[in-house]
This record gives sequence, C-alpha cells and structure tokens, in this order.
Amino acid sequence: MKNIQVNAGSSSYPVLIGDGVFGKLQEVLEASGMSPSKLLIVTDENVNQFYGNQIESAAGKIAGWCKYVTKSGEAAKSFEVFYDIQTFALREGLDRKSVVLAFGGGVIGDLAGFFAATYMRGIPFVQIPTTLLAHDSAVGGKTGINHPEGKNMIGAFYQPLAVIYDTAFLRTLPLDELRSGLAEVIKHAFIKDKDMYEMLHSKVRDIQFLSQNLLVELISMGISIKASIVSEDEREQGVRSYLNFGHTLGHALEKLLGYGRISHGDAVAAGMIFALWLSEKTNHADLKLQENVSWFKELGFPVSLPDDISSEKFISAMEKDKKAESGVIYMILLKEFGRAEKHAFSRQQLLELLNEWRAEVHR
Repeated sequence: MKNIQVNAGSSSYPVLIGDGVFGKLQEVLEASGMSPSKLLIVTDENVNQFYGNQIESAAGKIAGWCKYVTKSGEAAKSFEVFYDIQTFALREGLDRKSVVLAFGGGVIGDLAGFFAATYMRGIPFVQIPTTLLAHDSAVGGKTGINHPEGKNMIGAFYQPLAVIYDTAFLRTLPLDELRSGLAEVIKHAFIKDKDMYEMLHSKVRDIQFLSQNLLVELISMGISIKASIVSEDEREQGVRSYLNFGHTLGHALEKLLGYGRISHGDAVAAGMIFALWLSEKTNHADLKLQENVSWFKELGFPVSLPDDISSEKFISAMEKDKKAESGVIYMILLKEFGRAEKHAFSRQQLLELLNEWRAEVHR
C-alpha cells in the first residue's frame, strides 16, 4: 500500500493506493475523527452492477446507509441529477454529520463532491475511485457539473476527507476506459516529470498488457505530481493551471461532439497533440512531435479533430472555457518535457494556428 499526503490550503488528507485498500474505509473515517450519522453512497449503474454489494457491506459496518445510483457516463454531471441527489438526501434524512461516499469514476467524484460541497453548506465526503481516469480528478478538490455552454462550469473547490484508491477495481475496466485514464497519466509526465515521460514512452506501448504493478506505480507517480501542485496552488491561481494541458481544446471537443460521445481522455489526447505542436511553434521546443503522434496512434488515441467541425466552432467553444478571460484564450504549453507555462492568445491568433495545424495533419 502507498500513502500519499495531500496538503491543500484548506485541509490535509491521505490518498491510499493499492490492492485491497478499500478495506481501510472504516479506519480512515475513524482516523479523521468522523462518526457518521449516516452514509450516502453515490455511484453509477456500471459500478453498482460489479461492486454494489461490496460497498453496501462496507458501509453497513460503519453506520446506516442509503444509496443513490445514476446512469453511467458524462450525462450524469447535470443540474437535474445534482438536484435529484439533493432531494434524495433530504428525504433520507441526511444531516451535517452524514458522510458521502463517491464510489465510481471521475463523473461520480465530481458530481458527489459538488453535492457534498453544497448540501447543508457542506458535509464530508470520501473519494473512492474505480477508474484510472479518476486518479486525476479524485485528488485536489475540484468538484462540479456540466452546463450546455461548457464543461465543469458550475462547481466548487471542496477537498475530500480522504481518497481510497483500490486498484482491484481497475480489473473490470474495459480497454477504452483504461486508455482514457492513461491520457491524464501522460499529461502529468508532460508537464512535470521528463523521466516519467520517458518511462511511459518506453514501457507503455499496448494498454492491454499494463501490469497491476505498473498501474500502481503510474497512479502513484501521477497523484504525487498532482498533490505537489495542489499543495502549492489549491485554487488554480498559478501553477495548478498547468494541469489543464490539453484540456482547453479537449473540453471544446467534448462539448461540440456532445458530452459522452467521446471519452474525456481521448478528447484530452487530441488536445495534447495540438498543444505539443503549438509549443514547438511558439517556444521552438523540440518535443518529438511525430514520435508522440505515432505513440498516441499506437495506443489508440485520436490525434486530430473531426473534419466536419470548423475551427471557428472550436475557437468559440474555447472562448467559453472557464480559463478564458476578456477575449483572451489561455493555453498551457511546454518549454520542454517537464516544464509547462501559461500562454495567452487572441482569438484570431489561435484560429490561424489551429487552421495551420489542421492543414498540416492532412498533408
């Protein structure tokens, strides 16, 4: 088992990683001084099908519990589902001493965390991720839901009591879900750790042959990077914005295709390829663009944008990203592997560059 401490400005909490750490739930709650009046399990249909009985059994040893099950997928991060959980919790009699268990992937973590942040002005919650993608979203306290005008536009910074990351849950993940999570692992390496990037590039060539030991190592490395950045900048006023590498265009792609039509990781992967190209163009950095394009293709990631969506539409969507300010679109670029920076572009500048990249892709 690995235990990584996250020291955010508003709180400090453990991230437990390993096969079987789910059994530490009661111990973790006791260590945090919690004696819950009731537990609310928030999960989705897929996770509930595989592990519903397991979470019920664990909760039953601690306190009375109730369970809210939503449909799987990005569409669950909606105001309607958020409101429905509030209604469910009120009817079930949850109070300020209740604890929420966010049991699922990144969608469930964001949704349940935002519910916890707002129910009775805030009740505690524990992140229990079940996907590789959630190694990023479960740590750092970003919670929220989507709006038709943009992804994660409504939410709060609200840190969990703890993160319990049992890698046994990853065994039932389909390959496309593992690939989606791997995109965020690669992102951490790009922005913060050149050695990690080189290790990934040499060892991870086929997702279906990822060993459990390598997964634990990659998750631990990614979470350690995330924890160090969050400890320095909890509310994204500075270096935490580097974690958005690939996300500005990635979020636009998710929105324009319709939430849930492309996985978050695949969208971010396409965004990272553009960000690498843009970094070479802007910073004259040598980022082995063609090698990384080939690597991403080998892993099954998209490396370009759909031809039937215009660059104008992408720029308009990027302008509505929460990281845009006063008509300026900010992109996270690399100076070199492991060194990121925030770079401002006007609408016209970025439109011309996006058109140039897309033209090069089709040569």
